[in-house]
Amino acid sequence: MSKDYFSSQAALYQQFRPHYPDTLFAFLTAGLKPGALVWDCATGNGQAALGLARCEAIEALIASDQSDAQLAQAQDHPRVHYVQAMAEQVPLADHSVDLVTVAQALHWFEFDAFYREVKRVLKADGLFAAWTYSFLSVTPQLGTDLDAAIRQFYRDVIGAYWPPERRWVDQHYRAIPFPFVDVAVPEITIDVAWNLPMVLGYMSSWSAVQLYKDDRQHDPMPEFAARLTPLWGEPERIRKLRWPLGVRVGRL
Repeated sequence: MSKDYFSSQAALYQQFRPHYPDTLFAFLTAGLKPGALVWDCATGNGQAALGLARCEAIEALIASDQSDAQLAQAQDHPRVHYVQAMAEQVPLADHSVDLVTVAQALHWFEFDAFYREVKRVLKADGLFAAWTYSFLSVTPQLGTDLDAAIRQFYRDVIGAYWPPERRWVDQHYRAIPFPFVDVAVPEITIDVAWNLPMVLGYMSSWSAVQLYKDDRQHDPMPEFAARLTPLWGEPERIRKLRWPLGVRVGRL
């Protein structure tokens, strides 16, 4: 994983990215036995690692990332050990890991090299899990105007600045290369209650927004905020938002 679209906005990721639900972590760790070792690859600021670490069966969790800037935003936890490492070469022993996870990052990897590394470190009965999310949806009483405005911004304003790998995200990883035996996953969603500044902060963390700004020397967010405000109403009003998670879980 050599591409890095996120170090420059690492602080925005820490501040505005939604947290993954407890239902996801409960599902992924349900079969772990005491003393389990987990590898969270491309951990970023450690958001998924900290959620996983709440499972008492986990003795240690290796949270790796190639970005020093992202790791600098990570929060400490007694069972989480942060390591700067490429996804394709992690300092873990062969067949030592019970669960490998990748949150919102699998689409950036060199698939063949990464999957070789997963199969090297994973135990014979271990699990591999990757998940992603794309579009958010706002409470139904707002109608479709706000959702449509977000999609128009995503597609028509910054669309040219999304890397080609983004297609895997928009497809919820349904078609991403996945050389494992699939495990059935229940429907899982991220649900938050945010005001408009929080929504705009989240969108400002998108890699395509940063690339747009770098290329055009212009920030598209103020104009977009002006468009959303009449649709949202009072900016400080709290509204419920939801992201469906695309989750792939597999065994060797």
